[in-house]
Amino acid sequence: MSSVLYDTPGPRAKRRNVLYTIGFLAVLAVVAWWVLAALADKNQLDAEKWSPFVTDSKVWTTYLLPGLVETLKAAALSILIALPLGAVLGIGRLSDHRWVRVPVGAVVEFFRAIPVLLLMMFANQAYRELTTVSSDFRPLYAVVTGLVLYNASVIAEVVRAGVLSLPRGQGDAAVALGLRKGQTMLYVLLPQAVTVMLPALVSQLVVIVKDTALGGALLGFAELLSQNRQITANYGSNTIATLVVIALIYIALNFVLTTFASRLEKRLRQGKKSAAVTLPAQAGATEAKSEAVSGA
Repeated sequence: MSSVLYDTPGPRAKRRNVLYTIGFLAVLAVVAWWVLAALADKNQLDAEKWSPFVTDSKVWTTYLLPGLVETLKAAALSILIALPLGAVLGIGRLSDHRWVRVPVGAVVEFFRAIPVLLLMMFANQAYRELTTVSSDFRPLYAVVTGLVLYNASVIAEVVRAGVLSLPRGQGDAAVALGLRKGQTMLYVLLPQAVTVMLPALVSQLVVIVKDTALGGALLGFAELLSQNRQITANYGSNTIATLVVIALIYIALNFVLTTFASRLEKRLRQGKKSAAVTLPAQAGATEAKSEAVSGA
């Protein structure tokens, strides 16, 4: 089926696409074979490297599961703080008042421009010098602070772009009904923009989950990826096996998050469609009732 942006391929184009696919798969198979051969030469595919994850429950109870709990804790705290803060900053950037819009915009651009790892390091040093937070909790605090500052700024831009993407008539209709600017934003624009923003928000939430690993790299935060060092030190330098298992855990975790968000987005879209179908039916019933009354 042809469209403005896509032309249906003809017989020659289809043959070329098939050849490109076969060539790509052949190259991919060669690369995979080369990688596996190199791992086999380094004894990284030996059974004893992988068996602890199946036969020894201590690998999970001592290292992987506690690390996963710390990752989820940091990610959950960051999400719970960054989402409402980002929404407030995004609404602030849309304010009609310059004295609100300009400072909020400066804050958003400032924290969005700084790497999240640098924010974590600054936060860790600030907690060390300026607070009495225990060294046991300081890495968690620093990771959450860095993630919140950076991701709230990104979410603010997502919110702003989502609201601006709506037809201008939505806001004009709310104003015509006598709603104030805050009521228009809260009851009209934001509920409609949620569906538009949801894919970008989910992508940012996945980034938050993955960026918790930065705290383990330099701050000593005992998250999931940092457990690689303890496992390889106690189970025979099985670095590749450990990293593969940890990567699979991250994939499963983010898959659950994206699946939940996809179902939520689908329900929101279905709710809008059902509302759009119900309103004309109700209007038609009202008109029929009025005609019956006038006929009587």
